[in-house]
Amino acid sequence: MAVRVLNLLGQPAEDAARAAVPDAEILSYPANEVPDDVRAEAMFSVWQPAPLHERLDEMGVQWMHIPGTGVDGWPRELLAGRTVTCARGVSGVPIAEYVLAAMLAFEKDIPKIFLEAKPEHWNFAQLGELSGKTVGIIGLGGIGEAVASRALAFDCRVRALRRRPEQGAPSGVELASDLADLLASADHLVIAAPATSATEHLLDDDAFARMKPGVHLVNIARGSLVDQDALRRALDDDRVAMATLDTVTPEPLPKKHWMFSHPKVRVTAHVSWASPHAWNRMLESFADNLSRFAAGQPLEGVVDADEGY
Repeated sequence: MAVRVLNLLGQPAEDAARAAVPDAEILSYPANEVPDDVRAEAMFSVWQPAPLHERLDEMGVQWMHIPGTGVDGWPRELLAGRTVTCARGVSGVPIAEYVLAAMLAFEKDIPKIFLEAKPEHWNFAQLGELSGKTVGIIGLGGIGEAVASRALAFDCRVRALRRRPEQGAPSGVELASDLADLLASADHLVIAAPATSATEHLLDDDAFARMKPGVHLVNIARGSLVDQDALRRALDDDRVAMATLDTVTPEPLPKKHWMFSHPKVRVTAHVSWASPHAWNRMLESFADNLSRFAAGQPLEGVVDADEGY
């Protein structure tokens, strides 16, 4: 019998599913219009849970694919009882490029060096170099590895912390023994770990006190990993020289939030993933897993419901 797929993401996703498994039965509906009698073994979901997801067991969904990377917005009970996959790693290229852009902007004092009038001095500036700097990465999944490879290309020393050090690290990347070890050495600290109960406020007052003075913090993970009040104190006492934050708490920030006006904070609107190829990569991730599911093969990007990522 053909695999029945409940598709919540429209015609492009339906086309990708049909191309991957031509004999699949594709049932496409908006998430809020799925009939009560629909049954399907597989679901191409939306980014965040909807009332529909309370019916997963009733619909017979054995495998659900989430188009995003993080699953921290999903109640654990919706992730348990079936195989859940996510589009892990599909945003690695644009996010890693964002991180490198942020680090280069910090070292080269961009955009302050762009001229609007004749400067007092020509041919003189106090700019840094990324080459030779230590880049510390918290989390060494697909995004962390993409950041690491690009930092190595700029002749950086790259050190990383991963929850399972027995998995090793890419060539050229050093594994830190613990968080304190990583914090003490990093000139640029990149947060690329998932948001779980274990990582909430991972960077608190104690962590900031252990950081190398003058560190540049880049967060492309989730705002919950940073105690933002502690970050403000670390910025104000010059422990942290700059924070580039693509993820914050809450999102969006309210008007007149202190981060918008702080001279040592650069906030972007959770856009580091943005790319002209983002949608196609997401569809490719789903289509590849659909082919695997139909063939009874292991799926990619499987979420551990207990771990939360």
